Amino acid sequence: METRTPLDADELDQLLAHWRALNYLAACQLYLTGNPLLREELRPEHIKPRLLGHWGTCPGLNLVYTHLNRVISARDLDAVCVWGPGHGGPAVLAGAWLDGSYGDVNPDLGRDAAGMARLFRQFSFPGGVPSHAAPEVPGSFHEGGELGYSLAHAYGAALDNPQLLAACVIGDGEAETGPLAASWHANKFLDPVHDGAVLPINGYKIANPAVLARLPRDELDSLLRGYGHEPLHVEGDDPARVHQDMAAAMDLALDRIAAHQRAARVDGEKRRPRWPMIVLRTPKGWTGPAEVDGQPVENTWRAHQVPLAGVRENAEHRRQLESWLRGYAPDELFDPDGRPRPEVLACLSLIHIS
Repeated sequence: METRTPLDADELDQLLAHWRALNYLAACQLYLTGNPLLREELRPEHIKPRLLGHWGTCPGLNLVYTHLNRVISARDLDAVCVWGPGHGGPAVLAGAWLDGSYGDVNPDLGRDAAGMARLFRQFSFPGGVPSHAAPEVPGSFHEGGELGYSLAHAYGAALDNPQLLAACVIGDGEAETGPLAASWHANKFLDPVHDGAVLPINGYKIANPAVLARLPRDELDSLLRGYGHEPLHVEGDDPARVHQDMAAAMDLALDRIAAHQRAARVDGEKRRPRWPMIVLRTPKGWTGPAEVDGQPVENTWRAHQVPLAGVRENAEHRRQLESWLRGYAPDELFDPDGRPRPEVLACLSLIHIS
């Protein structure tokens, strides 16, 4: 895909702010029970007594969440997203909290400092919520981490639903399973006249390179084209560049989907379309700690779960955690009452009041 820059400076800043806010909210769910806005120095009593959850896939899921909001707003889309990587639960919860839908169904989780603190405390905690996207999360109908059912669920949502876009984030690990391998062929049953569209977005795994990740790009593209897709690639580790590329890929994919549907619905085209999909490659644990105790973390298996362990007892780890979280500049993202600032919410199609 040729390099394009569809975002002007203001829109890029807004998307980066939204993404930073999601990353902050996701990371804090793993660690904090108090001091949600870091108004004071991080102390042991602010940290959960037991750290559970997964960080590695969250920044990539947050990237998708941000850009889906952008195109839903710009194009007035009817859309859902199926989140295949179950270990990205903090990202899904962060997105629902930031867009206000979580607070709509859970008034004690409003978009303010008190609601933020409750969001952090409840995650993967006794009496709280699971570490995966559970049914009580607004819009969630797929838990994730179910070993390969995400794409089948996305196609099921789109069938007989002609106005729907079902985006589906597929983890590389689940892409190795039988159910997912068979689900690539569900596009053969998608009628561009009577059904909606599915946009697969593929990336991420727990540790070692997955089968698809081991393929050279030309071989991978040949495989995906054989499945009936036209792959678009987004990769890199520079946030501004990746956001521009992701915006370009989303625009191109949705333009092609609209063209396929228009050709079938208006012009009577009978040939089966070659549907677009996005291959996403960004560092595992992106924006998290680069190194801990002399060991590389970002873009390694060490970023998969909790990158910094023992932060209650280990003052150096606690200092590193505080530096990591403050790196998102929460004071720029949230006002003194903990409410998201307008630029953080600018990409949303509907701003909830909570």
